[in-house]
Amino acid sequence: MGVVKYHEGRFPPRELDWQRLLPLIGPANAAVARYDGVLHGIPNAQVLLSPLTVQEAVLSSKIEGTQATIGEVLEFEAIHPFLDGNGRTGRLLVPLFMVDQKLLGSPDFYISAYLEARREEYYERLLAVSRDGDWTGWCAFFLKALTKQAGDNELKAKAVLDLYGQKKDWITELTRSQHAIRALDWFFSRPVFKTSDFVRSAQIPKPTANRIVRLARDDGLLRELRAGSGRRPAILVFPDLLNIVEGRPVF
Repeated sequence: MGVVKYHEGRFPPRELDWQRLLPLIGPANAAVARYDGVLHGIPNAQVLLSPLTVQEAVLSSKIEGTQATIGEVLEFEAIHPFLDGNGRTGRLLVPLFMVDQKLLGSPDFYISAYLEARREEYYERLLAVSRDGDWTGWCAFFLKALTKQAGDNELKAKAVLDLYGQKKDWITELTRSQHAIRALDWFFSRPVFKTSDFVRSAQIPKPTANRIVRLARDDGLLRELRAGSGRRPAILVFPDLLNIVEGRPVF
């Protein structure tokens, strides 16, 4: 991999056009605060939002070749000496930076969908920082990203929470099992899975695990993506959850 030359003395920016940025700061702050409020109301958010985390990783892996990002994140990417991996690592630091600054209570913020949808503009804004010292343009772009993505994240988080609330009573009534909620939590954390993985790792007795999967599939919570054959296990999906994560009907 090639080495990127780090330009010393370029961080932090010496000047910003605050007249341009101030109208964008309020909406971004309000949107992030609303999203953080939703996060605080989600029990076991690390489980329920794990599909969104996986989607973030997938989208982030598509956005490579960048060499800068916000504040310390932008500085980190410039210091990082390799062409590959700078952008992805920088985007991982965005939610951690927001938690450190008390903007979020947990690092469950997903920014890559906005950046992937505007990849050319994203690259241009990053390049303009290195080429022209245009921090104001970058900050304006990122504030708009925060506003839009916080709103989208809020809607998805609410939809996931609503779905979980609906299915808790449903699966308890359907299975009449003390393991029903454990199974549901597992389905939320792994919306695409092999039946053998569930039976092995859900910490539910094997006969009960097989029964729960069968009932959940037959009653429509799960859908068979690939049928089992011989020793090859079936692959099942959780369509309602995946449709929320994707933001469109995919199943």
